[in-house]
Order: sequence, then C-alpha cells, then structure tokens
Amino acid sequence: MHPNPAFRAKAPADQTDALHASLIAEVGFGMVFASTPDGPRVAHTPLLLRDGGRLGFHLARGNALTQHLDGANALIVVNGPDGYVSPRWYQDADQVPTWNYLALECEGRVRRLDRDGLTDLLAALSAQNEARIDGPAWTMDKVTRTTMSRLMDAIVGFDIDVVAWRPTLKLSQNKRAEERARVIDGLEASGQAAIAALMRGLVKDGDR
Repeated sequence: MHPNPAFRAKAPADQTDALHASLIAEVGFGMVFASTPDGPRVAHTPLLLRDGGRLGFHLARGNALTQHLDGANALIVVNGPDGYVSPRWYQDADQVPTWNYLALECEGRVRRLDRDGLTDLLAALSAQNEARIDGPAWTMDKVTRTTMSRLMDAIVGFDIDVVAWRPTLKLSQNKRAEERARVIDGLEASGQAAIAALMRGLVKDGDR
C-alpha cells in the first residue's frame, strides 16, 4: 500500500467494497504471497470473491506454497491498470517520472478446502469467466468423470478469510486538476488508455 494517504480510497465503506469486488471480478487473477520454511514464496492464481469477505483460489499440488498455506497468514495482491507518467506532460517542468496504478492487497488466514469445496470453487470460477464469452457456456460436466477426477487430484483449493483490504489508487491525486488533465492526455496518446480511463472516472477536479 502506498504510504501517501492521497492514494488511498476515501469512499464510504459500501463504495469501497464495490471497488474491491469490481477489481477482483474484472481482473480475476492475482498473486498469493506467504512465508515458508524455505523462505518467502509467491504463486499466481485465478481468484473468486465469495460471500463473507472470502477469496477462493486453487494451486497446483506441487506448488512451493501449497503444503504451507493451510492455517497460514497470507497476502493476495490484485493488480489493475498501470502506466508510465512522463515529466514532459506537466506544465510545471520541475517534475520527475512516476508510475500511476491501481492495486489491491488482501490479507487474511487461509483455509484448505475439501473435495466438495474445491468442486464448488471450480464450478463457480468457470461460470464467472464463461459468462464473459459469447455462446453456450462450458461446464464441468463436459469432461468425463475420470478426467475431471484426475485433474482435481493435481490441485488444491483454498479460501482466504480477508481481514484487511488495502487498495492503492495512484492516479495523480497529488497534482493540480490541470496537470492531471495533461497526464490523462499523455497516457491516452501513448496507448495507455486503461489507466487514463480510471483517472477520468475516479479522480475528479478538486480531489487531492
């Protein structure tokens, strides 16, 4: 989480919760960090936001984190759009390069899922992502039971009960409105439209 309070979400709790849910649903992928006896490790995994402030995910059984996660405190990071900000875009020449970005840190205790829990997680994950694609949705029953059982033997499902949500929205809030407008134009002109759109939508004139 960025130490500058200008880059932290200041919306009411319900709007902040909506931001978390929107980012997780839009990106659908994140990184799980935890300490192990062999040192810190990270894994990359699809994510599913569940009821009660939980995040579901699964890892390969042979992943370096898998055998150490049950009951552990872990951190999940979801990265949104980002983009390089050139000093050339400011009217004030006394500037240095920086990077604008959106990121969410989710900290909590991890619980390993049983077989039924893993099945439910995989079904919900595929349903959520299949809904983004035109045409009839793929479902798990399209695969033979033998194949699905073999594939599920190779992965382990988890829930993390999130106790701390730490979003960072670094969108030039510490700059004057006219300078932010110039940054937005620069980002769009350099092909970084996603972060520019976030600046237009989330950073209003006068926000600091």
